[in-house]
Amino acid sequence: MRKPDRKGLGRGLSALLVDVDPAQSSGNQNVQHLPIDNISPNPDQPRRSFTEENLEELTRSIREKGVIQPLIVRVDPKNSERYQIVAGERRWRASQRAKLHELPVVIREFNDVEVLEVAIIENIQRSDLNAVEEARGYKQLMEKFGHTQEKLAEALGKSRSYIANLLRLLVLPDEILDMLVDGKLTAGHARTLVPLADPVPLAHQIVQQGLSVREAEKRAKAPVGLGTRQQPRAPKKDADTRSLEGDLSATLGLAVSIQHQAGGGGQVSVTYNDLDELDRLCQLLSGGV
Repeated sequence: MRKPDRKGLGRGLSALLVDVDPAQSSGNQNVQHLPIDNISPNPDQPRRSFTEENLEELTRSIREKGVIQPLIVRVDPKNSERYQIVAGERRWRASQRAKLHELPVVIREFNDVEVLEVAIIENIQRSDLNAVEEARGYKQLMEKFGHTQEKLAEALGKSRSYIANLLRLLVLPDEILDMLVDGKLTAGHARTLVPLADPVPLAHQIVQQGLSVREAEKRAKAPVGLGTRQQPRAPKKDADTRSLEGDLSATLGLAVSIQHQAGGGGQVSVTYNDLDELDRLCQLLSGGV
């Protein structure tokens, strides 16, 4: 059976970025003004949380300066007389609060798949995004649209190692990811925890004792019996093996362990947490995603 084509959208990720990145698109857009009542949010927008503080701050800015960056919209597929937001829902919400009657927009032709992809890209570009949200955005782009780490790095102006290191954080337990989201742990602390078989106790020590990243690294590397924490998952593995484990973990979104045997063979172990993750793994291995 022929493996499904996973090259993503025909126009390419970089072309979509022009539509959501004001630094790339300014001066090249045909800006129009539409009545705010004729614009609706995208019902499939992956971002559901808009903090009151950020919305109020943007509302004050719009009252003083107006909407500086146009929204990206498309003709509503269910009503040709209305428009659907592709990028800029937060500006739309704040403009409603500021009681604006019309908004600057750029009308683009996007299908439903492209709308979702642009929405994810826009979320990744937010300045207030935490490491977990950013990593999940990259994972979505890879899983839904078949983008590789290299392609994402090139299009988004990031290094491949930056994206790979963020994706590795997603193999950590949800309890630790929640600490990251809440700001109790930094991404640097979390990277220290990734190689540990049971990283939760050290995560709590970091929070309770206010450990620096360097102090956390020392405790993560300390041998068992010195009263600190758990032994690293594979202390005797060479750097290439550990790097390969990290790359596979980032690609699959699951914990991966590689064990070499003396004869040159070995085994690769993949750990899943629920049936949904198992199903996704099976689809990946069978070429169904």
